[in-house]
Amino acid sequence: MRQAQGDDKRRLRVFVESGGCSGFEYGMSFDLPKADDRVFESEGVQLLVDPTSLAYLDGCSIDFDDGLHGKGFEIKNPNAQSTCGCGKSFN
Repeated sequence: MRQAQGDDKRRLRVFVESGGCSGFEYGMSFDLPKADDRVFESEGVQLLVDPTSLAYLDGCSIDFDDGLHGKGFEIKNPNAQSTCGCGKSFN
């Protein structure tokens, strides 16, 4: 598969936005780094987080569950007051 020009600079962005059944929801996308992003690295994967999302994600852990009943990426947020059953939204 041929890689599009510039794709090698894209990183995994983790963000928080309004929505979901609990008020906020997590999102992930591939994006180019921005000047005010914080860059984290885990097991060779660089993650980008914007300053607004960082306030909600501080102290979180991200796991990938690919077991029999795996949900894919799981964000464990110790700051969330409540979470939705889907695991993608929080308050």
